[in-house]
Amino acid sequence: MFYIIGLGNPGEEYKNSRHNTGVLSVEHFAKKNDMKVFNADKRIKAIVSMGKIGKEKTMLILPQTFMNKSGLSAGKVIISGKKAENLIVIYDDLALPLGKFRISFGRGSGGHKGAESVARAVKTKDFIRVRIGIAQSTLSGKIKKMKSEKDIINFILGDFSKKEIFMLKTVFKNVTGALEIIIKEGRAKAMNIYN
Repeated sequence: MFYIIGLGNPGEEYKNSRHNTGVLSVEHFAKKNDMKVFNADKRIKAIVSMGKIGKEKTMLILPQTFMNKSGLSAGKVIISGKKAENLIVIYDDLALPLGKFRISFGRGSGGHKGAESVARAVKTKDFIRVRIGIAQSTLSGKIKKMKSEKDIINFILGDFSKKEIFMLKTVFKNVTGALEIIIKEGRAKAMNIYN
């Protein structure tokens, strides 16, 4: 069984925010793979959808806690190192420009509070991460630095523009393809193709 967790914040006011990139990506994956119905699971404080990708059972998990408490859901489901190896956590990354994503395994959180919460809860960093870029970049591709913590918070909690949403459609299509390869053929192949 594979477990895909999309990180974000619950509530309508955050629905299209940059910090909800993980949730938006998992919703796109669910739609593409006919796993449309998400049901509330109070035990794990999340909404979940079940289905199959190829021959593999797959559980999609959207925590209904705020970002820095995402591990509450993950920790109830991922109860062994073996299960953690089949865990895929998808989240926004300010260190990558909008339009890019990276797959990694066994890496640190890079300061992302949601990823830190998951790693603490599952008691290992040995799980797959899909980091989706949300940063603004210059014409030459360099990431624009933000001046203060307040600017960063306002940016990540701000909504995507129409132009950004258009760009994300391509990213989400590619992330969906990468997830399908991870599940059917392994993370190494997906990393070779997409990283």
